[in-house]
Amino acid sequence: MADITASSVKALRDKTGAGMMDCKKALTECSGDEEKAVAWLREKGLSKAQKRAGRATSEGVIGSYIHSNGKLGVMVEIKCETDFVARSERFLEFAKNVAMQIAAANPVCLSSEEVPADLLAKEKEIFKHQAMEEGKPEAIAEKIVEGRVKKFYKEICLLEQPFIKDDKVSIKDLLNDLVGVLGENVQIGRFTRMALGEDAA
Repeated sequence: MADITASSVKALRDKTGAGMMDCKKALTECSGDEEKAVAWLREKGLSKAQKRAGRATSEGVIGSYIHSNGKLGVMVEIKCETDFVARSERFLEFAKNVAMQIAAANPVCLSSEEVPADLLAKEKEIFKHQAMEEGKPEAIAEKIVEGRVKKFYKEICLLEQPFIKDDKVSIKDLLNDLVGVLGENVQIGRFTRMALGEDAA
């Protein structure tokens, strides 16, 4: 069994933001392997997120971001269960990061379930036409369409987008990690992005 040092626990905590005891347990479970411990903590966060998903979220904050040139702004509703969590540094940082993500990546909707049916149908048609133009057989073209739809979701759905500060994790991963650390249901609600000179959709 690996000897788990205080410095390795601290390093994992600095990297993930998880509690000291959770970090120690993760390192113990993963024989001191930091990368495996990060994955273990992420899975734990995901299971916690799933358990808490049904809880009411009546508290929270409106996160905001105004670009330095003053010509681009975002407001986003981040909801949680208690006022105590809504005022925590970790929660407020998440709200700011999500607002910055929306400013930079300009998502159309929160999740794939919210993609307008007509937009999805139009994109699928374009993807299929492209695959057929490339000379792919119909069965292969269908698989190519599936792959391109997943990529399309990563472009337009906030939860599916790679995080602008670390493209190895999605916004959904960040959200699940936050739920695991805070121990409360957290949800991203409505959001709006305004750029000077752009017409409202």
